[in-house]
Amino acid sequence: MAEITATMVKDLREKTGAGMMDCRNALNEANGDIEAAIDILRKKGLSKAAKKAGNVAAEGLVAVVAKGGTGAVVEVNSQTDFVARNEEFQAMVGKIAELALSAGGDVAKLGNMTFGGGNTVAGQVTALSGKIGEKMDLRRTGTLAASPGVVASYVHNQVAPGLGKIGVLVALKSSGDPAKLAALGRQLAMHVAGTPFPPLAMKPEQLDSAVVDREKSIFADQARQSGKPENIIAKMVEGRMRKFYEEVVLPMQPFILDPDRTVATVVKDAEKDVGAPVSLEGFVRYALGEGIQKVESDFAAEVAAAAKG
Repeated sequence: MAEITATMVKDLREKTGAGMMDCRNALNEANGDIEAAIDILRKKGLSKAAKKAGNVAAEGLVAVVAKGGTGAVVEVNSQTDFVARNEEFQAMVGKIAELALSAGGDVAKLGNMTFGGGNTVAGQVTALSGKIGEKMDLRRTGTLAASPGVVASYVHNQVAPGLGKIGVLVALKSSGDPAKLAALGRQLAMHVAGTPFPPLAMKPEQLDSAVVDREKSIFADQARQSGKPENIIAKMVEGRMRKFYEEVVLPMQPFILDPDRTVATVVKDAEKDVGAPVSLEGFVRYALGEGIQKVESDFAAEVAAAAKG
């Protein structure tokens, strides 16, 4: 029986995407022959995407598309950042974003749309997952529209046109100059992407009630440490909540390019240049992998443990 080393297990895992113990068992069965072990894993359905379902896909790309008064954003995840640099993956995500313009923010509808080559969008994601050997997920999609007006976009950490780590859409309703409106919208989208406190809503009443209640509770506990009576504490909490709203409600935020003005003021001041009233209708901000719980592992220790059996 050939000795199965940690390096052999690691090499087989990188070639097939199969689990550590599956790789070690296949190598034992193949008496150390890498190519024979690959065939064993393929016959058992353990190679490539078939073994990826339990893995966490938190990398990948966010894509945005904006055309006149409509825009769409999608997030497609992979397991590693390396795949995000793959041109075939980039092309697929870009096309999915184009199709998302007609999906109305419904990820299930988007997944069932025709991609081409006999595949649906979901089918194409699965097919490329098998080809590349990493789990991939069509995670979410959103859309915005403004009529009359424009939907502007911005991508942060762009790796290709319209593709990157953070994607933002901003909708501006106005009958004014479309070019100037688009320029304003892009600046606002840059603000949404780069401000230290990413906006959570367009109005205070649109904030998640759980978030608001949590902040109020924290502020109240902090205020009680001062020993002041409850009626004073209530006023202190009210003041701190106003500050909180200014941090997370988009129109109330200090504009990142001119902190002396709020976003709402910037929009109002732009009306003269645009030539008509301007209404900030909404925004969508996707940051890659947000909300996905990543599992950290010691790869070297995993290889060594698998090799020892």
